[in-house]
Amino acid sequence: MSSYRESLKKLSRKVYIQGKESADPMEHPLVQPGTNAVAQTFELEQQAEYNELIFAKSHLSGRPVNRFTHIHRSTEDLMNKVKLQRLLGQRTGTCFQRCVGLDALNALEITTYEMEQALGKPYHQRFNRFLQQVQDENAVCDGAMTDPKGDRSKRPHEQADPDLYLRITGENSEGITVRGAKCHQTGALNSHYIIVMPTLAMKEKDRDYAVSFAVEADAPGIIYILGRQPSDTRKQEPHRADVGNLYYSGQECLIVFDDLFIPWERVFMFKEYQYSGRLVERFAGYHRQSYGGCKAGVGDILIGATAALAEYQGVDKASHIKDKLVEMVHLNETLFCCGIACSAQGGVAPSGAYLIDLLLANVCKLNVTRFPYEIARLAEDIAGGLMATMPSLADLDHPQIGPLMRKYFQGIAGVETTCRLKMLRLVENLTLGPAAAAYLTESMHGAGSPQAQRVVIARQAELENKKMLARALVGREGDDKLPE
Repeated sequence: MSSYRESLKKLSRKVYIQGKESADPMEHPLVQPGTNAVAQTFELEQQAEYNELIFAKSHLSGRPVNRFTHIHRSTEDLMNKVKLQRLLGQRTGTCFQRCVGLDALNALEITTYEMEQALGKPYHQRFNRFLQQVQDENAVCDGAMTDPKGDRSKRPHEQADPDLYLRITGENSEGITVRGAKCHQTGALNSHYIIVMPTLAMKEKDRDYAVSFAVEADAPGIIYILGRQPSDTRKQEPHRADVGNLYYSGQECLIVFDDLFIPWERVFMFKEYQYSGRLVERFAGYHRQSYGGCKAGVGDILIGATAALAEYQGVDKASHIKDKLVEMVHLNETLFCCGIACSAQGGVAPSGAYLIDLLLANVCKLNVTRFPYEIARLAEDIAGGLMATMPSLADLDHPQIGPLMRKYFQGIAGVETTCRLKMLRLVENLTLGPAAAAYLTESMHGAGSPQAQRVVIARQAELENKKMLARALVGREGDDKLPE
C-alpha cells in the first residue's frame, strides 16, 4: 500500500485544485481520502481470506494478478468481480475508483481482437502488450469515456467548437496527436494510466473522434482539474469527524488533453468509427454490472448506520422502523442480485474473454438509478432532522458548550452522545455529503443516465419473440399479423 502511494508521488502532473496549481496534490486534504479508498484494493492482497476475490489467474502470464487488472475468463470471474466490489464498498463506504479502468480493459480486449481479425491491424497485439505491463506493475487505470458534449442535439463534427468531443488532430510515422477533454473522471489523480475511449457510436463524418488509446498519467499535455463534492471542505477542517467518513472518499477530475502525443504502440482505435459503438456498449455493460456490487456494498454501510441510529434513538422496536429497514435490505439485495445475474448469464466472446449479459446488466443499472435514492430516503426518515441541523462535532471539545451538546443530544441511556452524533454524520455523508456524489448522483449518471439503459433494454427485449410465445399459447402462430 505504501509503494502505491509512493508511485503516485513520483508522477509529475499539472493539477489544479480550487483555482490553484498544486505542487504536491497527493498531500492535499481533498485528495488523500480518495487515495485511501484506492489503497484498499492493494490492502486486500495482504489478507489471505480474500485471495479468491482479489486475485485472478492472468491469461497472458498464467500468474496471479490483482483482479482489477484481469480479463474475465469465466462466469465465475464475472461474479467474483461483483463480490469483490461489494466487499470494497463495505470497507470504504464510497467509490474505490478502480472499476472503470477494469471495465475499459475488458471492453477493449474484446473489441481490439475483433478489429485485428477483420482489419489486419495490430490493435489486439498492442493492447495485450499494454495489458501485460499493467498487470506486471499492478497499475491503476482511469477509464476515460465521457466527453463534454457541448450541444447535445448535434453530432461531434457539428459542434461549434470541435474540441467538445476528444478528437484526432494529427498523425505521423511516430503516432498521433489528440485534443479535447474527458469529464467526471473517477480516480484520475489516483491512476497511473489514462485509457481513452469514444463516448458514443460514431458515424463516418465523426471518424476523427473514433479514437482509443492509453497514456501515462503524467504525460506532457495533460491537465487535471479536481472536481468538487458536497461539503468537501470539511475534509480541510481541524475536526474532521464532521465529514462523517473519517478515512475514505471518492474523487473526480476534468482531464484536458492539450495536443497530447500518443505513440502508435498505445493506439487501439484510429478512425474505425464502425467499431466505436461496440466498444461503448461493452464498456457501458461491464460498468453497469459493476454498480450491482459497489452500490450494494455502500448500501450495506448506510443500512448499518441507520439501524444503529434506530437503536441509539430508542425506536428500533417500532414495527414501522423494522419494515423500513427490511425494505432497505430488499432494495439493496436486489441490486446485488442483478449484478450476479448478469454475470452468471454471461458468455464467451471470440477473443476468449467473457462478456456479461447485456440486457441484465442494463436492468441492473436502471435499478441502480432508483433504489439507492429510496434507500437514502428511508435512511433520512429514520435518522431524523438532526442529521442536517446539528452543530459541529468540534463543539463537543468546548469546556462550556460540550457538556450541553452531550446533555441535549443524548439518545438512549448507556450510549454516548458522541456515538449518535458521529453516526448521524455518516448518514449525512452518504445521503447529502461527499459520498452522496458517489452513492446517489453517480448511481443516476455513472455508466450512462437512465435513458441510456432504456435504449439498450428496448433493443435487447426481443418483443417479437415474446409475441410469438404468446401466439403459440392461443394457437394463432403467424396468422394475426397487422395489414401492410
